[in-house]
This record gives sequence, structure tokens and C-alpha cells, in this order.
Amino acid sequence: MRMPALYLSHGAPMLADDPQWTKELAGWSANLPRPKAILMVSAHWEEAPLALGATTTVPLVYDFTGFEQRFYQVTYPAPGAPELAEQVTKLLRGPGTPVQHVPDRGLDHGAYVPLVEMYPDADIPVLQVSLPALDPRRLLEVGRRLAPLREEGVLIVGSGFFTHNLRAMTTGVPQSVMTEFDDWGARALATGDLDALLDFEHKAPAARLAHPRTEHFAPLFVTLGAGLDELAGQRTVIDGFWYGLAKRSTQLG
Repeated sequence: MRMPALYLSHGAPMLADDPQWTKELAGWSANLPRPKAILMVSAHWEEAPLALGATTTVPLVYDFTGFEQRFYQVTYPAPGAPELAEQVTKLLRGPGTPVQHVPDRGLDHGAYVPLVEMYPDADIPVLQVSLPALDPRRLLEVGRRLAPLREEGVLIVGSGFFTHNLRAMTTGVPQSVMTEFDDWGARALATGDLDALLDFEHKAPAARLAHPRTEHFAPLFVTLGAGLDELAGQRTVIDGFWYGLAKRSTQLG
């Protein structure tokens, strides 16, 4: 069965304490076909040339500071995916586009935090791939090349945050720049306006305030590339705000 392609807002480690969001993620995965493997592209791994993470089970990357000790004790011993790594290498490697392997690089919190909620048994092979750049068109092409994996039961997941400005975090009403960007993005996705999405830094309202750096929006373009022929049928699965940041998450296919 052809797997969909997902873009999700992954939250911080304390996402585990949010009963609504964890229920939403668990419900999402329950409604998907069971993947043969999962390919994760996280906002928290930027490396060029494009890199593939560990294909054996190695320790997680706790790439955050200042949290309670319990968050550094979370484990997610998912099997490695060496066969998927070979397929990804064949699909992406070419003249001028090298692919490197980083065998000791474990899953970072952009990968394992949502997976703990979606596939808590950690029994599906997972491979993480780096963001080789932040250029939307280049990432769209990465996703397009990866798209054939969907026919083989691979769930492609871009993991970021639909808005990401830590200075805008709040326990109160979200700032207008967050809501306006989220509304713009929702409409651009709903109408399949790929040109606007690719040029979001100029087309979206207050784009630089919603994303002072664009690494959390960047995984969306891998997802869009992997589901390019189904853009018109994309649907938002999770929306709303978490500490003032838009957690919009979408599915193609």
C-alpha cells in the first residue's frame, strides 16, 4: 500500500506532558497503514552533503538543555534501516550530489519525540536524513526523488514546527504574527499554491518573525516534494497552537 507523506510539528520534549497533542499524534498514526519503515527529516539536523544517520540502534541525541532530568532518560530503540539507507543513497546520489553516512548519529528530538507518541512500541525501522540546505526548491527536489519509497511502504515524515520563534512563546493568546502566518500557510496548502509556499519568505505575512531561521519550515518542502502529485488533496490533521506556536501538521496521500 502506498504510504502518505507527512509534515508534522514535533514540539519540545515536554510534548509528552500535553494530553491533547499526544492523543492527536496517536490518533493520526492509528489511521495510517502500518509503515514498513519510517524516513525522518528533522529540523534539528542540518548537514551537507546530505547525510544518513545510524542504520543500527544507537543512543538518542538529546539536543536540548535546561529540561528536567526525566526528559534525558527517554529511550526509543527503534531498529535501524540499512536497506532503506541503500535505497535512499541510490535515489539521491548523483553527479554533484554526494550522500554521506554518519553511523553514530542517533535520532534527535525532532524525530523521536513525535515517534514516541505515534509508534510507542519502537518496532518500526527508522532512518533519519539531514537537511542538506534550507533552500525550498532544493528540498522539494529531495522529496521528489524520495517519492518512490512511498510505493514500498515507507512513511516519509518532515518534522519541524509550522511557526518557530522562541521569543513569541506564551501561555496566553498567540501573537498576531503567529496566527497570521498560520492562516496564510493553511490557505496556501489548501489551494495547492506551491509557488507561494516556495517563496514564503517574501509572500507570507511576517515570515521572518514567524521563522527567524527557516529550518523548522524547511522539512515541509521535502514532504511536498514526496507528495507533489497529491498536493491538491493535502489535508491538515492537527492544528491549533502550543505555547503560542502554530502546530499545524498535514498529510498528503
